[in-house]
Amino acid sequence: MSIIKAKIDLAKSIIKNEKVFTLKRLIEILSCSSRTAQVKLKLWDACTSYNQNGKYYTLPEIPVFDAYGLWRFKNVAFSKHGNLKKTIVHLIVTSRAGFNGRQLGEILGLSPQSFMHHIRHYPGISREKHDGVFVYFSDDTSVYKMQIKARSKFVSEVPAVSVPEAVMILVAIIKHHGISTEEILALPEIQGSSITREGVNSFLNSQGLLKKNSDLLL
Repeated sequence: MSIIKAKIDLAKSIIKNEKVFTLKRLIEILSCSSRTAQVKLKLWDACTSYNQNGKYYTLPEIPVFDAYGLWRFKNVAFSKHGNLKKTIVHLIVTSRAGFNGRQLGEILGLSPQSFMHHIRHYPGISREKHDGVFVYFSDDTSVYKMQIKARSKFVSEVPAVSVPEAVMILVAIIKHHGISTEEILALPEIQGSSITREGVNSFLNSQGLLKKNSDLLL
């Protein structure tokens, strides 16, 4: 075994143990220049994190991707679909009923505010408001029609709130001016009920109050 191969095998062994690494760490492990380390990243087909400003890498055989094609190690996230832009587009165009910003944020493990101002310009997707919330769909006509149909069915299945629950929601809005849906759900009196986020949104929309909740305008 050559010295170079032994060094590379050792580097890969260290990386597999550490799971993720930075360019600086790879340079340290290989005792090489930045240019050589970058060549190795390309040669190894290393995956780049879609968060943390893309500063972390991992070897392609390390991630165990979930159903969305995502993998996280501590606070670093990777996608088998590529960078954040490609991942968001893939998630939307392959979704059953489209996604809003909150849903995408939950899947990606990111704050919607960190990417929502870019998403409207991504090719391959379209957006439209549903019940005061921007929802993102595929711009492929046939896929879009299926997503809209599925979303309509989903909305029709949203459980209605009872009269006592409706009263609790209205009291919360009166007592806490400008309160968001998430803040309503966090109130002790609401947590003790069976009210869901979808139920709150549906009720607010029926009362013409939906747009007053800032977290629903994503």
